[in-house]
Amino acid sequence: MYIPAHFAADADAVRHLLTSPGAANLVTMTDQGLLATLLPFVYEPTVGERGALHAHAARNNPQFSALPHGEALAIIEGPDAYISPSWYPSKAQHGRVVPTWNYSTAHVYGELIIHDDADWLGRHVRRLTGLHEGGREQPWAVDDAPERFIAGQLRAIVGVELLITRIEAKEKLSQNRSAADAAGVVQGLRASGQEASAAAVERVRG
Repeated sequence: MYIPAHFAADADAVRHLLTSPGAANLVTMTDQGLLATLLPFVYEPTVGERGALHAHAARNNPQFSALPHGEALAIIEGPDAYISPSWYPSKAQHGRVVPTWNYSTAHVYGELIIHDDADWLGRHVRRLTGLHEGGREQPWAVDDAPERFIAGQLRAIVGVELLITRIEAKEKLSQNRSAADAAGVVQGLRASGQEASAAAVERVRG
């Protein structure tokens, strides 16, 4: 990934991308060429030397019928948005502005392990469900469903573990603009209903 110094993500930003509930595109090189699947994941920081991403996929997905060739890559995306030059006060001053795109992303590389074990899968789906249901007024739990039904569902999936070996992360969030232009970006994003992207710009400005 091309990462100019002023767009390099710090450790806190990387941790935020890894721990925010979401999904990642998992890309692997297989005998069929490059394959990718979007998978909801859980970050497990205590697994391995650098942590791991845990996910699951349909058993019939050909991407996971054999181990990949070489490293696997999970692409995690934070909020992203089009940035209009009309939001910059500097547009009125000199006009030397162009549109751009703001985004946060992490490319997580590692060794892929496939788990075909009901206990591993059971722990994983409970952890993943708890991550997304925890803040709800009436959270659903895996054990709310009949045991035999859940057992059947678990037989239809395999566990996917990416043991992290390295991470490349970037946050392009108007750091290269003046304080006034960045404030204009925040205002413009909020006016267009993109609160997450506005908050991200505010976060990097400190």
